[in-house]
Amino acid sequence: MDNLTHSLAGLIISKAGWQTPPPAVSLVCVVAANAPDIDFVSGFIGDRWTLLHWHRGITHSFLGTILLALIIPSFFWLGDLMMARWRRRRIALRYRSLLLASLLASVSHPLMDWTNNYGVRPFLPWNGKWFYGDLVFIVDPFLWAILGATAFLLTSSSRRQRSIWSLFAVFLSLLVIAVALLSGRLDHPLLVVGLWLAIVVGSVIYRKQVHSEQATRMVAIAGLGVVVLYWGGLALLHSQALKSAREQGALLAHDRQESVMQVAAMPTVANPNRWQCLVESDLAIYRFDVSLFDGSVQGQDVARFAKANALEGKAIATAKQDRRAQILLEFARFPIERAPDSDCVTGMLVQFADLRYTEPGKPRGSFSLDVPIECPAHP
Repeated sequence: MDNLTHSLAGLIISKAGWQTPPPAVSLVCVVAANAPDIDFVSGFIGDRWTLLHWHRGITHSFLGTILLALIIPSFFWLGDLMMARWRRRRIALRYRSLLLASLLASVSHPLMDWTNNYGVRPFLPWNGKWFYGDLVFIVDPFLWAILGATAFLLTSSSRRQRSIWSLFAVFLSLLVIAVALLSGRLDHPLLVVGLWLAIVVGSVIYRKQVHSEQATRMVAIAGLGVVVLYWGGLALLHSQALKSAREQGALLAHDRQESVMQVAAMPTVANPNRWQCLVESDLAIYRFDVSLFDGSVQGQDVARFAKANALEGKAIATAKQDRRAQILLEFARFPIERAPDSDCVTGMLVQFADLRYTEPGKPRGSFSLDVPIECPAHP
């Protein structure tokens, strides 16, 4: 998920205790909720392929999450200890409370990342297998609304806080409205905008009801509970989409006498009704969208990507020795490989892509790659 979602979740987790936490606890939770993304520094050390290799790696695993959850509160507690000795006062922070808050916030990060189709590798460094929840698009305005409204109710007691939240709400509202109405990516943009504005207005109206520590704790727990219910609803819809994908995939494979190997149904942005489906057979990968309201898929909406044939195999094997290709294929869930100029004379391009995000010949960041090689020798 995006770091705004992680930050809001960490802030809410810090408010879920009985006692009013000191500001340091909230800061620890926000930092801990974002800490696994520290693997982004690999992009500054190497290139974008280095980042693809390390992102959602060891820092998102069980081992990495626990280590970060221990390091972050220890750093804050030691800082408070040094300040207390310098100013000759008592230590303000309780290490046990900091550690518990940090653990909860740290765990929220890989859990949220698991819910989208990018995936996580929780068993690193022992096992690099990817796991995918396929429930939530990687940026979800509905999660922004739920978590943002909850965080606003919890941290808007002063005029200064309300001013900051007002600017933040205006900025996000303009962003959501612009993307919904101008991007053309949403099937029901007015519905998305209406739900967003209803949550914003409702949170402003309800704000005065949160006036005690117990009410604060209940709001925090309720906000996190709504997120869990939202995930549960999406899980039900995902199961229906996956069922439709399997049925459609079986028909497509049967028509060409192919065998289905794996099927996935993945979320689309701000639309729980439409799911992107990928069906891999022994000879090809099919990509199409399923609408849960009608469940049908028109023939012209199905894209078929044939797997490489024997003639392309030698060129592809040579291109796979490229470091970038190895990293992409390690990451890709539905990799496709092509050598379209297999009858070349001097040189050719071998194309790689992860069909979750793009296709061969359409550059998109680190999700596709063209590797130039010399033409393989033919007998």
